[in-house]
Amino acid sequence: MTVASKGSGSRRTVRDVVFVEGVRTPFGKARPDGIYANTRADDLAVKAVRELLRRRPELPAERIDEVALAATTQTGDQGLTLGRSVAVLAGLPKSVPGFAIDRMCAGAMTAVTTTASAIAIGAQDVTLAGGLEHMGHHPMGEGADPNPRFVAERLVDSTALVMGATAENLHDRFPHLTKERADAYGVASQAKYAKALANGDVTPDLVPVALRDPAQGWGLATADELPRPGTTVEDIAHLKTPFRPGGKVTAGNASPLTDGAAVSLLAAGDVVAELGLPARMRLVSFAYVGVDPEVMGIGPIPSTEKALAQAGLSIEDIGLFEINEAFAVQVLAFLDHFGMPDDDARVNQYGGAIAVGHPLAASGVRLMTQLARQFEQHPEVRYGLTTMCVGLGMGGTVVWENPHHADYSGHTTDETNGEN
Repeated sequence: MTVASKGSGSRRTVRDVVFVEGVRTPFGKARPDGIYANTRADDLAVKAVRELLRRRPELPAERIDEVALAATTQTGDQGLTLGRSVAVLAGLPKSVPGFAIDRMCAGAMTAVTTTASAIAIGAQDVTLAGGLEHMGHHPMGEGADPNPRFVAERLVDSTALVMGATAENLHDRFPHLTKERADAYGVASQAKYAKALANGDVTPDLVPVALRDPAQGWGLATADELPRPGTTVEDIAHLKTPFRPGGKVTAGNASPLTDGAAVSLLAAGDVVAELGLPARMRLVSFAYVGVDPEVMGIGPIPSTEKALAQAGLSIEDIGLFEINEAFAVQVLAFLDHFGMPDDDARVNQYGGAIAVGHPLAASGVRLMTQLARQFEQHPEVRYGLTTMCVGLGMGGTVVWENPHHADYSGHTTDETNGEN
């Protein structure tokens, strides 16, 4: 822990926060025949935590100050104060605390920014932050009892509690965001994911998960189950529109129901230097905002504007974007607002949730892990961001700096004085 001075009136020094490593399980179909149908949700997160420690043997486990894990539906095998229970199950020292967090789809993102804030002020040095969602065991909203005042007092429209319906509302609000554009975007996501997989850009972030099926015995999950390589616009043009008769949102231009977990390792810049850990990204700024719940998909627009303003940056400074593809129309609204083409090469270079899936509270760390790998491949890019829309009308954005860039401004070691 770094403290500028001790005694009464002492002030903490704000420190750089570094994304050291991120891993995720392969993502599976949230169905009775999905790969994780007989796997516990908390065990998915345990596997990810153990893999992080395996990859970073230079990190003593007792140096971990916090485990923050998110889930949207915190019950059953993804309840019981996830951060603490997973820490114990993963074999971390009993001295390592943990907690659970919920911001629906931005759960893992919030776990990262919450613990990063503690690192920045010196309250903690090293944290594990992520999320999990077993939608096969716990469908979104399971056991929830929305207050009738939401609708009775017209606090929100009845469609606000159905995410697919909010995507239809977004099509209504912006009629130029046509179904044809959404379908084309969905097909492009599948193609980009297939290309990234073939190029070896996906598998390094995955941790294999042992499986047991009562009928078929043991197995091993090593690849994502949901992508549909080779999908064409013609293949999805006439799919059902489950949220509205004659609507525009289909399984071809929306993320599928998904099981999976993703966890990241964060540390202070000076601790990274002390322990010899890699610095893959530096957190620059973050922001969360609220928007009309009926059109929650526009959330990433104001959250990105706020995060950029806090960082003193503009959208032109961002060289790589990882945008969660809950629905294609939501991404298209973001791109249109910022004057970016539908096929902008800076956006979701490995494809997105339409192809790989969206296990709600886990997705934020998937975005970050992919951005970190893209930073390594693009040292010419200085800044990137991860952003997502959030149920009940929110958006979240995190701006990151690339340590591989020549003008990187984050923590560095100096042979003369040990620290800059």
